[in-house]
Amino acid sequence: MNIRTQCVRFDAAPGDPWSPSATPIYQTATFDQESACELGEYDYSRSGNPTRSVLQSQMAALEGGGQAFAFASGLAALTAVLRFLRPNDRLLADIDLYGGTSRLFTNSLEPFGVTVDYADLTSLRATKRALAAMPRMVFCESLSNPLLRACDLRRLAGLTHAADALLVVDATAVSPYWQRPLDLGADAVVHSATKYLCGHSDVSAGVVTTRHEALARHVGFVQNAEGAALAPSDSFLLLRGMKTLAVRLDHQARTAGKIARWLSRELGPGRVLYPGLVGHPTRLKHRRQSSGSGAVISFFAGDPERAWRLVESLRQFSIAVSFGSVHSVASVPGRMSHASVPTAVRRARSFPEDLVRLSIGLEHERDLMDDLDQALVKAGVPRQDRGPRDESASGSPAPRIRRLPKVAPLVGASLGITRQGGES
Repeated sequence: MNIRTQCVRFDAAPGDPWSPSATPIYQTATFDQESACELGEYDYSRSGNPTRSVLQSQMAALEGGGQAFAFASGLAALTAVLRFLRPNDRLLADIDLYGGTSRLFTNSLEPFGVTVDYADLTSLRATKRALAAMPRMVFCESLSNPLLRACDLRRLAGLTHAADALLVVDATAVSPYWQRPLDLGADAVVHSATKYLCGHSDVSAGVVTTRHEALARHVGFVQNAEGAALAPSDSFLLLRGMKTLAVRLDHQARTAGKIARWLSRELGPGRVLYPGLVGHPTRLKHRRQSSGSGAVISFFAGDPERAWRLVESLRQFSIAVSFGSVHSVASVPGRMSHASVPTAVRRARSFPEDLVRLSIGLEHERDLMDDLDQALVKAGVPRQDRGPRDESASGSPAPRIRRLPKVAPLVGASLGITRQGGES
C-alpha cells in the first residue's frame, strides 16, 4: 500500500470480537492469567500492552518492515539503542546533532567507557578517516538539527558496514512519510515521536525500528528491563496522530517551502537553511533519499541579540523548544535546544549563536509571512539590498551576512557541559 493509505488502514484491534474502528486503550497494569504455570500473551503492561502492540506494528509497517519498540521519549528510545555499546567501544557521530543527544553522549556514554568521536559525515573523506578508528556504531540525523544538513545514507551505510559497524539514523526531522532509512541501509531508525508522528504536542514518545535481529532482541529486552515503555494512553494518542501524518506533512512542507523561498529573497544568499532551496549545500543528497524537504527552516539573524529580539517579536509563532506540531514554533537553538552541547563540540563546529529555527505548522502562509516580516523589522535584521529597515531600533550597525559554518573534520568528545539546556 501507499504510505498515505497505510497511515489510516490497519488492524486497529487484532482479535477483538467487536472490531472497533479505533484502537481501545487497555488502561490496565496487569492481565488475569488462566494458569499459574503458563502466562498468556500479556501479563504486565510494562512487558506488553495491546494498545502499544498495535502502535508498534503500525510503526514497523510505516518503516517498511522490521520490529518497532515504543518508549516514553525520543531520548529513551535512543538510550535503548546505545545500551548495545560496551565499555571500550567507539561511537562515531555526525558533528551537527540535537543538543540533548550530545548531552547524552557526554554524560552517559563516556562515563560508561564508550569513546565518542565526531566527524562531518556529509563529507566522504572525513567519514572514511573517522571510520579508521573502528567504531562499533555510527550515528547521524536524517536532517541534522539545527543546520538541516543531509548525509548520503546509502553510501554511509555501505562504509559503515564495511567497517563492521552499525548505522543508526535519527529520522525525526523527516518521518517515515518522507524517508525510510532502513531501506537505505540503516540498521536502526529512531524517532522522537513527540514531533511529526504525534503532531499535536500532547504526547512525549520515542520509537526504535530495526531489522537487525540482535539489535531487536537487545532493544526489546531494554524496553522491558528498564521500564521506559510507552504508556497505553500515550500509545493511543500517538496512533491517532499518525493517522493524519500524510495530510499534515503535505501542508506543512508546502507552506515551509514558500516561506523559505520568501525569506531567502528577503535576507539574501547563504542566510536561509532549508533543504528544498536551490543552493543548499546538501540539497541533492537529500532529494535522492527523501520525498520531502521537511517543515523546519533555519536562518541567520546577524547576531544573537537580533535573533532573540526577532523571536520575541513574533505573534503567530510560539516560543518553544520542540518542532513538528500543528502550530508554528520559533526558537534560538544556541540558547534553547542546543545550550547543552558540550563546549569542545560547540567550539569545533563554530555553532552559530545568531541562528533562528522555525517549525512551520498548519497556519495560513500569508499570516506567517506577515508575522515574520514585522518581526524582522522590529529586530533590525538586515534585508537583501536594503540593510536594516529600522536601524534606530537596533542601535547597532548591520552585521555581516553569515554563511553555513565550517566544521572540524574529527573531534573527540570531551569537557563538560556549559549548561543544562532545553529540549528538541
